[in-house]
Amino acid sequence: MSNQKNKTTTPTLDEIKMVAPALKDFTKNDLLENVWIKVWDKDELSPRDRSMITLAAVITRNIQVEMSPMLDRAIDNSVKPSEISEIITHLAFYAGWGNAMAAILPTKEVFERHKVNLSELPTSNDDLLPLDENTEAQRAKFVEDNFGSTSPGVVKNTTDYLFRNLWLRPALAPRDRSLVTVAALVAAGQVAQIPFHLNRAMDNGLTHDQASEVLTHLAFYAGWPNIFSALPVFKEVFITRQK
Repeated sequence: MSNQKNKTTTPTLDEIKMVAPALKDFTKNDLLENVWIKVWDKDELSPRDRSMITLAAVITRNIQVEMSPMLDRAIDNSVKPSEISEIITHLAFYAGWGNAMAAILPTKEVFERHKVNLSELPTSNDDLLPLDENTEAQRAKFVEDNFGSTSPGVVKNTTDYLFRNLWLRPALAPRDRSLVTVAALVAAGQVAQIPFHLNRAMDNGLTHDQASEVLTHLAFYAGWPNIFSALPVFKEVFITRQK
């Protein structure tokens, strides 16, 4: 058996050059010197916001090579371990259980390095935030009317597991939970789900400029095609909310 590096190891610039010299130059001159310095410091989103949406993209796309560096950077940018824990829990429902499970061991190693105590992490028994009964009733009726006869199980589980439990968990503020969800949907190319969640994010306090910057930032982590698929959807939401 060949003595290969672990697949999650980030390649050095010299290693990239041995495979893709042009990619090495883009990585050094554009990603490291432009994105990592200039984009991450732009005022439209805080470093904390940028870490959360980057983590959401990395977990959603199961980008193992970026997992540990982005987890470390998130902690440096004041994302609490409890919030990282909750982001993973949340994304189990929005990116799939397998992608959430793939984030567990890298996060465990980072938490150990940062001496995170289990008592700091949210549990399944945390008291839930208050439910906006009117808004939830409208959402539930819309889903029931449209899909109740197609898949009553999905409709029921969406209400029971997501909107009467997951979305009310206090370890992530509603705006942050919405921000993570929108980032995950963009990263996964799930454009049909963006209007509801982008509107919800903006109702929860995400501004127009911040939402716009989410796309600029995620282009480097989710790829240009996913961003251009999301652009017309964001545009329509922005126009509709201005009317």
